[in-house]
Amino acid sequence: MLPSLFVSADHARAWSVRRAALYGAALGALAALFKTLGPLHEAAPLSSRLGEIAGITFLFALLCAGAAALRNVIVRRIVWPD
Repeated sequence: MLPSLFVSADHARAWSVRRAALYGAALGALAALFKTLGPLHEAAPLSSRLGEIAGITFLFALLCAGAAALRNVIVRRIVWPD
């Protein structure tokens, strides 16, 4: 079940930015490995692709962490106003 912006007050909590970054890094690493080692890519040693894999992994982690942080800001202002 995916978390929702509209949850009851009993279960309302902020998303973990750290967990989102970890999940994003895992997805980014899988995507980078598929992109660089996939069947439609030219053959090249893995050592020459490590920078590309690391960059994609970092950017996916940053994207997911940013999305979680933005969600928390929006929910604090709209759904859980003080």
